Parts: sequence; C-alpha cells; structure tokens
Amino acid sequence: MVGDRVEVVEPDWVDNRGAITNVLPRQTQLDRPPIANAQQILLVFALEEPTLDSYQLSHFLVKAESTGLDVRLCLNKSDLLTDQQLNQWRDRLNTWGYQPMFISVQSGTGLAEVSRQLNQKITVIAGPSGVGKSSLINTLIPTANLRVSAVSGKLGRGRHTTRHVELFELPPAGLLADTPGFNQPDLDCTPEELVYYFPEARQRLAVASCQFSDCLHRGEPNCAVSGEWERYQHYLGFLAGAIALQEHLNQQADPESSLKLKSIGKGHTQYEPKLETKKYRRPSRRTQQQVLQQLYQDEES
Repeated sequence: MVGDRVEVVEPDWVDNRGAITNVLPRQTQLDRPPIANAQQILLVFALEEPTLDSYQLSHFLVKAESTGLDVRLCLNKSDLLTDQQLNQWRDRLNTWGYQPMFISVQSGTGLAEVSRQLNQKITVIAGPSGVGKSSLINTLIPTANLRVSAVSGKLGRGRHTTRHVELFELPPAGLLADTPGFNQPDLDCTPEELVYYFPEARQRLAVASCQFSDCLHRGEPNCAVSGEWERYQHYLGFLAGAIALQEHLNQQADPESSLKLKSIGKGHTQYEPKLETKKYRRPSRRTQQQVLQQLYQDEES
C-alpha cells in the first residue's frame, strides 16, 4: 500500500529494484484512498471559480473527520474575494470548529503557512476537482509536474486529473499523497457515529449529556445536540442517508426481509414492501397454453 514502510533486501542500485521482505506495522490505514501511515488530511477548496458550497464542504469535512486523522482546511483563490468576505468566511468556519488557511496559488499568498503545516508529516491532500489541488502541489513541489485541468464554464467544476495515489517528497521534509479526484466522497458511517464527526456537536456533548443513551439528536427530548448551530441541518441530512444505508445493509444481510430499496429519481431512494413472488408472478406463455390445452381436453371428455 502507498505509504507503507518496508524492509528491502538485495537492492539493485542501478535499476532501483529490490525484494520486499517485510511490511512494518502501520500507524494508520485508509481504504479510500488506499494509503498507510498518513497523519493528516489537507482539504483544498476554492472560494470562487467554482463558488464554495457550504454543504459540499461540510460533506468533505465529515468524511475527513471519520478517518480519525487531523484535518486541515485550505481555501484557494482568496485573491478573488474582498477582505470583508474573507473575514466572514473565517468567522463562519471558526464556529464549525476549523481555522482555515486562505491561500492563492496564483499570487503565492498563504503558501508559507501551508508548507509549515505539512512539514515533516505525511499528508493526504483531497478536495473537489478544479479547486487548484494540482496547481498547489506543483507550486509546493516543482518536480511533481502534475497535469492541471481548467474549470468547466458550463459545469462550474474541473475535470479529474489524478488517477492514482502517489507520494511526493516535500521540501524540506515531509510527504504529500495526491489522491484520485472525486466530486463527492461517500459517507459510510453508522447513524450513531455521525454526530462525533462534527466538532461543534462534540463540543456540546463534552459539556452535557442527552437524556437517552441511543439519542440520534433529531428532536428527542432533552437532547444536548439539537439546537441553533449552522450545520445542524447538514447533520440531519447526512443522518437520513446514514439511516437509509444501514437499513439497506440490514436488508442485504437478511434475505427474508420484507422490504426492498427502490429508486424514486434524482438520487433519492425509499423502502417498499416486497411483492409475494408466486402470487404476483406473470405466468409464461407456455404455462398459459398448457392450461388452455387442459381445459380443451376436459371439455372434449
């Protein structure tokens, strides 16, 4: 796996080859993207071109939090916003529990702070396509030479440029893992786990407890989480998806389940009762002909 520390014997220094005899124990492991021993995630978003969408950003942040790694937030193209707009975004994201780094790859603003955060660490860089991830890597690591794709004017987003996980050596020290571009990561956590991936919700649970131990924080009496915080509606939306996923997995695990998952369009699904197979199955033409032939024979007799 990319990021593994290994023992190599019989090195061929001419052709840069060797035999791996042992994979050392992993400190961390991610399956999507597949990488070992990463210490933090650097989420890169653009403030404009494409315009920053708070729900999409929240989705990425929750996925990043679910890995258990430290999460750093980097917002590119800060030169396209005014100081007042940047301060509004800073204050807003502080209430989410994050201290964003505002950068501009084009002008070089904020890149020194990014380098400081990445120094001597193995970092996974991720984010939507077209926000400047490849441009940022090329600036931090000139030898990377990643292909950069322009933002689509029609779709307001970039095209995928990265196809595989690759580690790049950061000057003066550290490693940066570029990951395959994706527009929206899957949230595959359980409904019970979800709330802990919101820093503002964790803060509420640290000072108070819910009345019920199985509280899902969606309006239950004396809930410590429900309340006036901006991303609460994001939480409820992600929770509905987590519950639907859990029910779907339970259905797959139970072949005798009386429910089936049905698509209702626009990416939405719902569960409906299964029809009784024998009762509602349409008879084949051969069966119908056999029935008619038998009736005819009965009439003849």
